[in-house]
Amino acid sequence: MTKTRMLIKNACYHIYARGNQKQTIFTVNEDFEFYLQQLKRYKREHSFHLYGYCLMPNHIHLMGKSMEPERLSKFMQCLQRSYASYYNEKYNKVGHVWQGKFKVKLITEDKYALDCIHYIETNPVRAKLVNNPKDYSYCSYSERSFGSNNKILNEFLL
Repeated sequence: MTKTRMLIKNACYHIYARGNQKQTIFTVNEDFEFYLQQLKRYKREHSFHLYGYCLMPNHIHLMGKSMEPERLSKFMQCLQRSYASYYNEKYNKVGHVWQGKFKVKLITEDKYALDCIHYIETNPVRAKLVNNPKDYSYCSYSERSFGSNNKILNEFLL
């Protein structure tokens, strides 16, 4: 029996996915950059508003909303499949790159939205990859806080 996701119009979500068997899925900068390019592409194509993100070596976090909630699954399916194809071809692999379906948590309160962005963007600090999130190139902190040149985020309004 397949579980159906309950998606709400104009709702914000924390979306996350892990590499299969917790494997590293981003090995070199080129891998992170490819995923971000695909994220830019598919968020436009599927009317997804992105408010925060972090790409860790073995998992990803996104925070945003689908302007058409029924398209959220299609957005993630396209994004994850495109990266899986890239990864398997580049590293001469076969099979799953991602561990199961992506996970989705509904964000119901403004305070939780702010806490969620903070949690996502400080993930590299907790993992001891950097001392400050501004030093991690593959999260939204610098763009959201300082207007860096990634230009991938949508304006976040509470």
